[in-house]
Amino acid sequence: MRTNRQDATGTQRTPLSRDRVLRAAVALADAIGIDALSMRRLAQELDVVPMALYKHVANKEELLDGMAAAVVGEIDPPVAGTDWQPVVRGRILSARRVLLRHPWAARVIESRTGPTPAVLAYLDSMAGIFREGGLSADLTHHVMHAMGSRLLGFSQELFDTSGPSGPPDPALAARYPHIAELAATAAHDDASTIGTGSGGGGCDDQFEFEFALDLLLDGFEALRRRGWTSAR
Repeated sequence: MRTNRQDATGTQRTPLSRDRVLRAAVALADAIGIDALSMRRLAQELDVVPMALYKHVANKEELLDGMAAAVVGEIDPPVAGTDWQPVVRGRILSARRVLLRHPWAARVIESRTGPTPAVLAYLDSMAGIFREGGLSADLTHHVMHAMGSRLLGFSQELFDTSGPSGPPDPALAARYPHIAELAATAAHDDASTIGTGSGGGGCDDQFEFEFALDLLLDGFEALRRRGWTSAR
């Protein structure tokens, strides 16, 4: 009778562990997409019976929590610097690169009913950078709200605009001329889009993301210099 550590030929197998399960789940989601990921499919990938997984993750939701934590753990630590802006900018852009490697991760992070310990630790670290940069606790509170999902490398658009591109419908253009004008000037890189639908597209490309990020960071610094407080 073979154990979970030996195959039929008696060759030693890598023991199953929570870390191995999560790493395999992340790689599998990268390959087949998060919607196709299941405990049974993951068990097949690891060449174990599905029940073996439940010794390490209680259910699918706990698996997703662990996968989100694993992805957040790939974000680069903050680089030491005297100016808080490039430190924050560099770390957020590192988070964005991580999410581009794992296109499914933004949706999983959004779907959690509450922030996981890994996300809380990351956000706490980011708040610490703002505070060490001279922002008051009051201003930092509002900064964290204003940044929202951008702290984790993606932005939530009002609409999913990932449908077919092309000239706007004449009737719609006549009714909404300014929207049609803006759509005609848009030039986006779908390959750098995060979190705007499973097919990519939308306006969350690298240029738009960095444009908004730099505006926010410059605005926060201006408020810091003014000694801004919400009490006013």
